[in-house]
Amino acid sequence: MKTVDIQETSLDACVIDAQTDRVVIMRGGNPVALVVGVQGLDAEQAQLGASDDFWKLISDRRKEPTLNRSALEKKLNG
Repeated sequence: MKTVDIQETSLDACVIDAQTDRVVIMRGGNPVALVVGVQGLDAEQAQLGASDDFWKLISDRRKEPTLNRSALEKKLNG
């Protein structure tokens, strides 16, 4: 994670740097913003990546039991 002072950077520089590492923008020694690069993602991917509800859904789903392929096929074929 890169840290920069707001007086010593530009938005363009932060966006460029954020494509490879998160950038924390500081003002008076305190963090005021976080810039995260999303180049290569579409708008929906960027929105989901920032959604607490989405990540809770993923976390809850990962706790559920899973089936291997043969068990799934047996279940589908009755």
